[in-house]
Amino acid sequence: MQIEIWSDFVCPFCYIGKKRLEQAIERFPHPIDVTIEYKSFELDPDTPKYTGGSIHEMLAKKYNMSLDQAKHANQQIGEQAKAVGLEFVFDTMKPGNTFDAHRLSKYAAKLNRETEYVDSMLYHYFTLSKDLSDKETLLAITDELAFDHEEVSSILEDESSYANDVRNDEETAKSLGVTGVPFFVFNKKYAISGAQPIETFMQAIEKVMEEEKKQPFESLNTEQGSYCDGDGCK
Repeated sequence: MQIEIWSDFVCPFCYIGKKRLEQAIERFPHPIDVTIEYKSFELDPDTPKYTGGSIHEMLAKKYNMSLDQAKHANQQIGEQAKAVGLEFVFDTMKPGNTFDAHRLSKYAAKLNRETEYVDSMLYHYFTLSKDLSDKETLLAITDELAFDHEEVSSILEDESSYANDVRNDEETAKSLGVTGVPFFVFNKKYAISGAQPIETFMQAIEKVMEEEKKQPFESLNTEQGSYCDGDGCK
């Protein structure tokens, strides 16, 4: 089973939705062979690098709400995160542009270490309050993952490196009508939008599993045609 996930590293529901999908796979009563591919999606490509403001202030300004309302909204999201075993530290989060982080994700995919990279980035942003728009921070995180330091540094310095891969993901998202993330596509046929409950993911997995058991093709024959097999032609 192939699952493609469009997400952004600063999207709280992307982290929560990813965790719920993983828990659905773990709880599924039958063994399943799952391949997960992460697709890039920037919530706001025009977001500047981190400027020192808090996530509460950014949210209040963006949605024209009070600071207390923003804090309350983030607290509610934090409770959802806690329910799936995640810790979100909103007070010290550093919101900023994620394009470089997405470019490195494509490099990680080339190394077959994309899942490990994505997990690390999400944890460093939401729990450790790292600035993912800062190149030195990205270097430090990939150093922890034992990525080649010089190669990562070269990628970060070359703004065009893996840029097309990121933009291609985003163009594909547009063609699919994706306007928000997380967005999950199962076997290029079934889609789930948003951080749905674990039960919804389990139902999707079950539907795909049932379909995979069926014949891969639907016969449109109206009568037996002429054919050849190992015993000759008939």
